[in-house]
Amino acid sequence: MSERMTGGDAMVQAVLRHGVDTVFGLPGVQTYPIMDALQRAGNQVRMVNSRHEQGSAYMAYGYAKASARPGIFTVVPGPGVLNTGAAMCTAVAGSAPVMCLTGDVPSDFLGKGRGHLHELPDQLATLRSFIKWADRAERPQDAPAVVDEGFRQMLSGKPGPVAVEMCWDTMAADALVTMPEVPAAPVGPEIDLDAIEDAGKLLMGAKRPMIMCGGGAQHASAEVLALAEILDAPVTALRSGRGVVSEDHALGVSTEAAWELWQDTDLLIGIGSRCELQYLRWTGMMRADDRPAGPKLIRIEIDPVELLRLKPDVGIVADAADGARALAEAAGKNFSRTANARERISEAKAAARARVEKIQPHVAYLDIIRAVLPRDGIFVKDICQSGFTSYFAFPVYQPRSYITSGYQGNLGYAFPTALGAKVAYPDKPVVAVVGDAGFNFAVQELATMAEHQIGLTVILFNNGALGNVKRDQQMRFEGRTIASELPNPSYAALAESYGVAGYGVDSPSSLKPVLEKALADNKPALIEVTLDLKDETPPWEFIIRGAG
Repeated sequence: MSERMTGGDAMVQAVLRHGVDTVFGLPGVQTYPIMDALQRAGNQVRMVNSRHEQGSAYMAYGYAKASARPGIFTVVPGPGVLNTGAAMCTAVAGSAPVMCLTGDVPSDFLGKGRGHLHELPDQLATLRSFIKWADRAERPQDAPAVVDEGFRQMLSGKPGPVAVEMCWDTMAADALVTMPEVPAAPVGPEIDLDAIEDAGKLLMGAKRPMIMCGGGAQHASAEVLALAEILDAPVTALRSGRGVVSEDHALGVSTEAAWELWQDTDLLIGIGSRCELQYLRWTGMMRADDRPAGPKLIRIEIDPVELLRLKPDVGIVADAADGARALAEAAGKNFSRTANARERISEAKAAARARVEKIQPHVAYLDIIRAVLPRDGIFVKDICQSGFTSYFAFPVYQPRSYITSGYQGNLGYAFPTALGAKVAYPDKPVVAVVGDAGFNFAVQELATMAEHQIGLTVILFNNGALGNVKRDQQMRFEGRTIASELPNPSYAALAESYGVAGYGVDSPSSLKPVLEKALADNKPALIEVTLDLKDETPPWEFIIRGAG
């Protein structure tokens, strides 16, 4: 059945057919038809308006990472789209299904370089250079097919960010538009049984295997754990794969415990992971060997190109759950457990915990957060001293409960990302751990937090500096520093001025009751923790081990 509608209506209606219930964004003249369509959609969709385009895109990223559902945002073209670039790069790094809906110059101006409002020389080419896919709906009636292809691209294989644009005049024009049935969900690749057989042969000769999980294994918790229990293999993760196997399970280990166990590991099984921990952080951050020396390597990857970047002994192109299940079946036939494997893992876990205790005061603060935050509560870490320490000193118990910016490591992403995660799960506790420097990248989103009553709790560590930068400058350049000290306001008072509850603490013990109250209230809150950089022990020895 066809219906007359604008291009903006067609874009929105096409998106809503995919079960989308939330859109993040910031309005502007080229996207008025999208915004009007969202307004008229009423209860079908929640519109969360940010105060900066980057905030919209990060919120969509947080929504997607927490829920595994597509995160949708809309911004104006040109500078609006460019403002979202850091967040879309993060969605590439985090393999997150994020979709941008945007405009472009009037169709008669495309490619002419006349300097129309918000014009880029070639917006699609710019987007295609760093995100997974981008295309333009040339007419209102083309929007459903282009949007459907965007969803297919976003969700097929390794998820990633996509963009759909429509020219300013086309978006406002109306036409008869037919909304076809939503296409079937993408299907994963068929497993190569010969590769499984080859992997089984490697397992037969292994005595001390290890499993490394990445973000691609977040939905495969049961299958990975089943494989690990057959092998009695420790399971670790650096960032995106944390929580696939709980770290309070006998086989779930932190990166520091994994480092100790790695010395005798003779087979690594990477599942949905680039294996950055073992083949970058533990081998040298400046070398790009495609197959460094070390134990045998089996990789289960849904993206076949990934197997060319770090070449395994056996590569299995498969969805993580399917591949882990098939490998577990092969292991059941071919693998003989090594005696006392779990005792060895337990000893490594205890020794690792004892070693990391010296990273104070952040280990103590993280212990309080872990004790107060429920097992399924969501922890979003920024690029800050406490965030880095959380890599190895904050146990994670469930999938999708630990959110980072992946390999992008971009400062300031965590606050808006955590807002998106909380929008996805309004009844689940969500904590963002940020530094004073990073928080300032998105401080204006306190207004979004207050307006929409997003019950996020932000824990802001204020040491008056770009802490890592200042310390590096002091150590490397004879004590000289530049542009790394931060004269700061009272962030608790600043939060209050926006209508967000603001608290101040200065010790782990004082944090506990305040955090308990903030999470129980489930209202917008910011807790400012005052620190002195001189009292902080840097965490780096536990993040880059053995690098040459």
